[in-house]
Amino acid sequence: MAPDRHFDSEEDLRRYEALLSLADVMVRRDALPELFRELATRLHDVVPFDIASFSLHDPQKDVMRLYVVKGTAAEAPLEVPVDRSPAGWVWQHQRSLVLPDEQAGTGFQRFLRILEGRGVRSYVVLPLTTAKNRWGALGLGSSRRSAYGEKDLRFLRSVVELVALALENAIGRAALKEERERLDVLLQISTKLTSSPDIQNAFPTVSDSLRRLFRCDHASVTLYDASTRHLYKYAQDSRLPGLSSNGARISDLRSSAAGHAFLDGEIKIYTREDLYAIGSAYLARMLEEGIRCLCCIPLTSQNGVLGTLNLASIEENAFMPADIIFLKEVGVQFAIDREKAHQEVAQLTDRLKKEKLYLEEEIRATLSFEEIVGESPVLKRVLSQVNTVAPSDTTVLILGETGTGKELVARAIHRMSARGHASFVKLNCAAIPTGLLESELFGHEKGAFTGAISQKIGRLELADGGTIFLDEVGDIPLELQPKLLRVLQDHEFERLGATRTIKVNLRLVAATNRDLQKGVAAGEFRSDLYYRLHVFPVRMPALRERGEDIAVLVRYFVQKFARSMNKQIEQIPAEAMLALKRWHWPGNVRELENFIERSVILTEGTTLNVPLSELRAVSETGSHSVTLEKLERDHILRVLRETGGVLAGVHGAAARLGMKRTTLQSRMLKMGITRTDYQN
Repeated sequence: MAPDRHFDSEEDLRRYEALLSLADVMVRRDALPELFRELATRLHDVVPFDIASFSLHDPQKDVMRLYVVKGTAAEAPLEVPVDRSPAGWVWQHQRSLVLPDEQAGTGFQRFLRILEGRGVRSYVVLPLTTAKNRWGALGLGSSRRSAYGEKDLRFLRSVVELVALALENAIGRAALKEERERLDVLLQISTKLTSSPDIQNAFPTVSDSLRRLFRCDHASVTLYDASTRHLYKYAQDSRLPGLSSNGARISDLRSSAAGHAFLDGEIKIYTREDLYAIGSAYLARMLEEGIRCLCCIPLTSQNGVLGTLNLASIEENAFMPADIIFLKEVGVQFAIDREKAHQEVAQLTDRLKKEKLYLEEEIRATLSFEEIVGESPVLKRVLSQVNTVAPSDTTVLILGETGTGKELVARAIHRMSARGHASFVKLNCAAIPTGLLESELFGHEKGAFTGAISQKIGRLELADGGTIFLDEVGDIPLELQPKLLRVLQDHEFERLGATRTIKVNLRLVAATNRDLQKGVAAGEFRSDLYYRLHVFPVRMPALRERGEDIAVLVRYFVQKFARSMNKQIEQIPAEAMLALKRWHWPGNVRELENFIERSVILTEGTTLNVPLSELRAVSETGSHSVTLEKLERDHILRVLRETGGVLAGVHGAAARLGMKRTTLQSRMLKMGITRTDYQN
């Protein structure tokens, strides 16, 4: 955030600490008004102001949506034309603005008079921009004249970087939640139409599902009669008494809104003015009932357009162009040929369930905001490599010890790629028994083996169009490696017990803490698969190689766990921080994270209680004659004795050491640690 850590005054130090606290907001708020109130509260610790405004550009309407926060209250958002708003000027020119400003012209006199009426004498506006998006602008107003000098502007430019990132994260989380809600609605519609062959009986329930997403006051389905060349109303559900009649028939298709959608085969969204222009008697009745927006969706099947789904609302702009993709999916549910309905809808339902599952996993990962934290040169080199390789479809092999953050890097590669909108499917090859790994990867058909009572879709198939992350890829059995190699080379495979070849378009990101070259030499890993995986290797540094990041990570984890446990921790003892920096962290960042979580649990007051006894034995010796392996062996033995030899579980040795149970067992085997070494 601020590479220069030398401060000219206590005021600069206070500001920097307040700036760090803004990072908390990025993981805590989703709703924009709540986020803006929280940001305004935190900004008071950074720079003085009496009123704050957050302006977001609405690309559909080309206006700035203005949220004003004064004190602890957030006013209702306003829509302001871009060319009449200082925020619009800043958004367009990507430059800061202190009013009055000759460069910006005199077009904001009305805005200045409004500010003066609120007692504002100084006003500064800065662009809210990230590496991916230009979101809008942040405005701060003060009752003092000339309240914002050049020094304030330099500092505020650092502030708006964090504010823009918080905004981008909140909008991203909201989009993911909205996508999950839409998948839920599609799943409900699919299930209802499958269980009820008669659309007329199912339609009220279907329209209720759509109301979870849209203000829908009247809904209907029309079907085309080829013999009469008419559209007739087949089903409807209305909250407006004047539109409750059934049996309407449309003879002149060009004189109706639904007829246009049917003939053109594309979704039509009509405003109130559009409906007046068409001029039909039925549309006139809809307008009398207060309808202001109508969306007509063609029901397209393999045999052509069957009819339309029509959704009407008394709200303007109830249906937007951004909703078209989802509404097409809704139309598909109605248009499936009745002879194939049960089979096709069942397949679609299964796909939606799987997509929903992985979308929820992605949402959980996003909400926890497990970001890569650190400023060391070695970590920056890794992130530079990630930035280089992410836009391509190249296979990436992430190397490094356990607990270094290999999965976080894999997720970053996925999000920054063109596949970022699709599924990120992960599989830990070491956590699944060998006999089940093939089924997990490739799937199986019903009856493929004993216990295969139904068809199963494998992880590779679920990742079609997206990214699959194979963690601990070095643990894949030798007999499965040729099948994985075929996927990399030909992008195809067969499920267990199947004869049909399945084509997939996916990107593979793999990770391992093993030395695969040694595995190749020992005959445990195929050389051809190794070279296919080793196209673009990324080595994650061990925590001991990025010691300057330890203090940053400690503060980050202290804030994270203190917040989740509702504790207020303000200080970290200097002695504790020194001991943490001296420890060699064999479990890397995962071990540090678990150690800090334990410390926060033990803390009663505002000063972090660090159990130094676990670190002092090694930290205070300062001996250079002891090997790293010996230190690691002694530490593992000490933790095993403290846990009574229990490996798994929340309080087991593996959790204490910040590693997986299988990894700990592997380390113990390698170091020759037996039960007699740690039992009393």
